[in-house]
Amino acid sequence: MSFAMPKQTIPSGGYWLGHSEPILLQAFLGTCVGVALFDAKSGVGGMIHLLLPEPVGSGMEQADTRYATTGMPFFLAALSEAGAVRDQLTAVIAGGALVGPLSAADLDLNIGGRTAELVESILSAEGIPIVHSETGGFFTCCLRLDMENWSFRIEPLGQEKNTTRESGRLPDPAEIQQATEKIKPIPQVALKILHMIDEGAEDIKPIAEEIKKDQVLSARTFQLCNSAMFAKKNRIESLDHALVFLGENLFIKMIISAAVNEFFDASGNGYSLCMGGLFHHAVGTALTAEKIAHFTGKAPISTAYTAGLLHDIGKVVLDQFIATAFPLFYRKLNCEEAYSITIEREIFGTDHTAVGRKLAEMWAFPESLTAVIAHHHQPEKSLQHTELAHIIFLADLLMARFNTGLELEGMSSGSIETRLKRVGLKPENLAEIVDLIPQSLFDYEAESAPASGG
Repeated sequence: MSFAMPKQTIPSGGYWLGHSEPILLQAFLGTCVGVALFDAKSGVGGMIHLLLPEPVGSGMEQADTRYATTGMPFFLAALSEAGAVRDQLTAVIAGGALVGPLSAADLDLNIGGRTAELVESILSAEGIPIVHSETGGFFTCCLRLDMENWSFRIEPLGQEKNTTRESGRLPDPAEIQQATEKIKPIPQVALKILHMIDEGAEDIKPIAEEIKKDQVLSARTFQLCNSAMFAKKNRIESLDHALVFLGENLFIKMIISAAVNEFFDASGNGYSLCMGGLFHHAVGTALTAEKIAHFTGKAPISTAYTAGLLHDIGKVVLDQFIATAFPLFYRKLNCEEAYSITIEREIFGTDHTAVGRKLAEMWAFPESLTAVIAHHHQPEKSLQHTELAHIIFLADLLMARFNTGLELEGMSSGSIETRLKRVGLKPENLAEIVDLIPQSLFDYEAESAPASGG
């Protein structure tokens, strides 16, 4: 399979089909399921990226490609209309990773497994053979289909970035401490906003006026307001326009996001699998945390958004060292099936939650944010703001399982049933939460993926 040809990334809930041509289709998969279908004789094929097994609510369109029960029939019909012969189609399936460990009595956590089973059932009913299938487990992969010669490949996420060279010299604790102290803090005006949000302040107009005095932050806020993840149909023309059009709450989120974006610019290409991967994982976690907070009522939505945005700030420090240690990090993640935070401790003697806590304390972050940063991988250890920590854990986990392709992350779900219960959720609610993830996050993943091979 050639990796020099142009690539088309299929986002969750999306599909692509066409005739034989030199293009490589790819889908980054965790718990989602990717299905490649092709009729080599007729030269027609494509790929669909399924989010969930079936629609969560009523009134869904029959052609909704987010779900196996509606997306697969639609995709098969579209292939036939394009010229594929049903008896000549073959299929490849990948993804369907577990969200968390399963108990004997509860299969609601096996979202990916149920999606894969439905796909297999539909293909079997249509008499379409599955020539290769790799589903299950806990880790992410990439499914690729060469539309020129109909070859396919399923490989661990990050394979292209990995090299066979050995890791360079690893840093000692003193170097990591020095790097922590040298990181440029977020702007003071952003810190003021963090405390205002934490205190529940409502009047933000004075802060908005201060933002206008910071040319860099103003420019970044303006740019973010018109970015793929936040842009509305109408283009924002100025900060005053943004404040009126977006409203105070959303405008404040844009300011904080822009400030964090500047902060993440200090990172390089260690954890990230695409341009800006760390930042966009942070925004995705923030938007998802906001949805969960609203759904459960267990935390203020503005606080949940901000906590989600800042939960991984410790990675900014470690990112510069991950770049050197990437081959070792990648090997342990994919071959030894260890979790990212465990590998960090083994390689660096610390992890991004501990480093993040030092940064939060150094910059005098609100107590709620410091607690989340320190404990978002083990939220039950947070003695204060426990529910907020659980919300960020869940949002982070969903990003790691359903919005892959942004950064290399292996995250343990731990006792997920207990953690869901802590915010008033049951395993059967999990699909509802997944369905709340904004589609713009999936679309951005596809837009930010490399367009040509390496």
